[in-house]
Amino acid sequence: MAQILALRFRDNGQLYYFDSGPYEFRPGDRLLVKTDQGPGIGTVAQIHTEPPKGMETGEIKPIQRPATPEDLAQHEENRELARQAIRYCRQCINDRNLDMKLVDVEIIHDRSKMIFYFTAPGRIDFRELVKDLVKAYRTRIELRQIGVRHETQMVGALGNCGQMCCCARFIRKFQPVTIKMAKEQNLFLNPSKISGMCGRLLCCLAYEQSTYEDFQKRCPKFGKRFQTSQGPMKVLRSNIFRETITVITEEGEDREITLDEWRSIAGESWVPHVPPPQAPRLQPIVPVRPPQEAAPEPQAPLPADDGEVVAEAGPDDAPRPKSKRKRKRKPKGKRPEGGADSPSEPSGD
Repeated sequence: MAQILALRFRDNGQLYYFDSGPYEFRPGDRLLVKTDQGPGIGTVAQIHTEPPKGMETGEIKPIQRPATPEDLAQHEENRELARQAIRYCRQCINDRNLDMKLVDVEIIHDRSKMIFYFTAPGRIDFRELVKDLVKAYRTRIELRQIGVRHETQMVGALGNCGQMCCCARFIRKFQPVTIKMAKEQNLFLNPSKISGMCGRLLCCLAYEQSTYEDFQKRCPKFGKRFQTSQGPMKVLRSNIFRETITVITEEGEDREITLDEWRSIAGESWVPHVPPPQAPRLQPIVPVRPPQEAAPEPQAPLPADDGEVVAEAGPDDAPRPKSKRKRKRKPKGKRPEGGADSPSEPSGD
């Protein structure tokens, strides 16, 4: 029975799934696979018997073969070359006084391309830097700009809790985190308390957000007065851990009651918030087109973090000299008589 292998190409990179084919592997084995950019060495992180949820069997590509000692030796040479490239690129950045920060360098297994990951506050002219790198390494050079969250994921750091940052430890894809989450969780809106090492909002704010949203749907609206069986009451705040709310009575007394007790005394004056059902969207009518030739099957995605490619060049991308051949000018001919552009002669009537 074929195994579904979850491979990792970087120490803290995303997981990509491949079919083991006739081979059997264990976690920690090294494999050679094909990616969009070329061959790469991946490490087996997990082994499954079925495709992950939301992925079909046809989307999982087979591996090329287990990594040989020669492949592992080439991989170690590439890592050493990447460390040298980091030092050389940083020196070029300082010499040209560029406002950018180099984060990491990745080299494709067959050295057909080198990817430089960096952060920058704005747009920078990289043309001279790319020329220096192409001249030094004689291969395809790609500059990929990443965000501060990806930088922390690649470099690693300690969070406010004293442990390794979640992005460097187990988070593979970032999800949006908003200030609304901090407000709904009753946190102090102090930037130093709700921000991570990257300067963005903490990723852990999204962990319990669904629990807070479910609790808020079962609570009455804060600051609103309700007519209950025990008199009018105004809702002040809630406690998600005790599943209670605090109300103030007409006499000015604060009372903490459970949600079950609130439902019994509020009666029909309060109904939990339930979003209205959305009408199904009509699918547009797509015209049937004649069958075309099947496109080539896509290979595995690039085993690297997301980013924007701002520059890419190779040793064969030198500008070609312009041709100095002069264009021949057509001789100016006389306008034919009686043509469309000639004035019409008066009639002899």
